[in-house]
Amino acid sequence: MQETRHNFREALKRLEVQALGGLDLVTTALDRALEAVGYQDVELAGMVVADDDLIDGRYLEVHQGILSLLALQTPVATDLRIVAALLHVIRCVERMGDQCVNIAKLVPLSGYESPKDKDILDAIERMGQLARSQLSQAQEAFASRNVGLAQDLVRQDSEINRLNREIFRRAVEIGDDVDTREWAMFMILVARCLERIGDNTVDIAEQVVFVVTGLFREFADASHPV
Repeated sequence: MQETRHNFREALKRLEVQALGGLDLVTTALDRALEAVGYQDVELAGMVVADDDLIDGRYLEVHQGILSLLALQTPVATDLRIVAALLHVIRCVERMGDQCVNIAKLVPLSGYESPKDKDILDAIERMGQLARSQLSQAQEAFASRNVGLAQDLVRQDSEINRLNREIFRRAVEIGDDVDTREWAMFMILVARCLERIGDNTVDIAEQVVFVVTGLFREFADASHPV
């Protein structure tokens, strides 16, 4: 029985490594998507869309691995919490990959020689840096079971939310030129995708607290103003 439990935990650890490794795939996709936006690189944007199969594949791999593991043995206590948390984490990974794809798909729609606004592009770049940092921190927090690191993601996410609102305000005030306004509307959508990536890292942070304490609570309440 003890050997069986040991084998179960080893398999579960391997699945955790696979799930958290999915965050590296998201980071790569995010970097490429933002570079495609900054340089209006349609070819690079297409690569982001095509490579989403890697993230989807990782999702299916981990999800099926967990189901297969559950068919062999029923986890209890901390192991059960890890199983539940990993199912949530890998779903967040898949969703964040989709947000990178959504950003990439906006690149050809916004035009090859579209007018640009430096304030908006600077804010998009800063949001991207913050989202990348949150991905790395969420990964580290889960791997080390660091509750403090997980909770700090809420502070970082509030800055992404602020920049998202700032981009929206700038786009509304940008002027009367039709092409510029159209480009700004696309950037609002890019910012929204980045904001959702930040939200998903906070979701992962909540799972860290759940694994460590056995209690689940949302770090942010949607009923409260941001």
